[in-house]
Amino acid sequence: MNDHSLRIYDSMLGLLSNAENPTPLVRLNHVVPFEHTEVYAKLEWYNPFGSVKDRIAASMIQQARERGELTDEDLVEPTSGNTGLGLAMIGNLLGYDLTTPLSSAIPIEKRTMLRFFGATVEELEDDLCPAPWAPEGAIARATEIAEKPDFLMLNQYGNSSNPDAHYRTTGPEIWRQTEGSITHFVAGMGTCGTITGTGRFLKEQSAEIQVIGVHPAEGHDIPGVRSIRQLKQTEFFLPDAYDGMVEINNEDAYALTLRLNREESIPAGPSSGMALAGALSTIPDAPDTRVVVMFPDNVFKYASSMARHIPGLAPTALPRAKSRREELFDAIIEHTRHNPHLTVDVEAARYRLEAEQPFVVDVRSADEFAQGHMPGAVNIPLLDLPDNQDLLPSDLDRPVLTVCARGNISLPGVLYINSLGYRDAHSITGGLTAWVEKGYEVETT
Repeated sequence: MNDHSLRIYDSMLGLLSNAENPTPLVRLNHVVPFEHTEVYAKLEWYNPFGSVKDRIAASMIQQARERGELTDEDLVEPTSGNTGLGLAMIGNLLGYDLTTPLSSAIPIEKRTMLRFFGATVEELEDDLCPAPWAPEGAIARATEIAEKPDFLMLNQYGNSSNPDAHYRTTGPEIWRQTEGSITHFVAGMGTCGTITGTGRFLKEQSAEIQVIGVHPAEGHDIPGVRSIRQLKQTEFFLPDAYDGMVEINNEDAYALTLRLNREESIPAGPSSGMALAGALSTIPDAPDTRVVVMFPDNVFKYASSMARHIPGLAPTALPRAKSRREELFDAIIEHTRHNPHLTVDVEAARYRLEAEQPFVVDVRSADEFAQGHMPGAVNIPLLDLPDNQDLLPSDLDRPVLTVCARGNISLPGVLYINSLGYRDAHSITGGLTAWVEKGYEVETT
């Protein structure tokens, strides 16, 4: 028995949204600058598996079953995360396994939960939202897998069940919830199923309703949405069907997402902040203006993304206690620093460089070495020494000097070289910094 009034359901599928069981509309009261215009957020994480994509996952599976295309096959679907989560959980209930190729740039929270939900995840180099033209991207890989027996790719990027799901559910919900008073509908654009399907329904009810699409700037870090360049390759992107489009950058999207959470207590994710920023920058403040903005999912799947863009969110790592091995190594280095048999100061190093022509090993990185080094020095980074012994002199009696920036990592370098049998190897105390301070010659490459 599915009873919305009592919230009793036979299974999680009974929670799928429709006009009789809509996701909430919540009025925004603090982050909007308007005196007259009312702005409502449609909170799509109230779908049973956490996002707006549950609608299309259910629709694609249902229609494939009705057409007889999906019987006992396994599913394969490229995703930026949310569609895969919905397909995985619905598949768990109906007996379909899911394989999902996706971009390794997708937040780790989503990739982790897809595996937790039981999906087989293949991580690839691709855009946050899979690029249709990428020959080695998630869409191409899913298409390749779908050619195998017993696999079916539902293809949210070209399956009409995607916009149809929103035409049948999201649009009627909004029309009913606003009692037909909606004047503007605003949505971010990824596959464009939401804006195209919902917009089509709303326009059929009233041609005066304005449909506004919001997209990120090129090179963005907002999961689940596409830049205008990417949108032009997207089948359900129909700009002639929209009344306007606006571009929002990372900074504005993440700043407004933070405000939504802290001022409205709405735990919205970054694509919600982006969509709202687009609405606020486009829609006028006027009486009888009622705006509905799609909030696709909540912020909990984007902790790592938020930490990259909001200062102070990343946890401070606690100092790790050193192991006995590390303590011993530090003690050896400290004693070596003051050992006259293993170190020389820069004045002595310069004298030896002129009088004895020692072999000078610079143990810094290649980039550091290129910016400046002692004359005639050979660059062998410290960790590469074991694999590059052949670059050292064959004569074990030839003097060897090791150098780094300040005389720290050159110390383990000289210890290693001495362990090979060299009888006159020394680390330069103070390193290249002390050398430069003395005004001695430096070469660049």
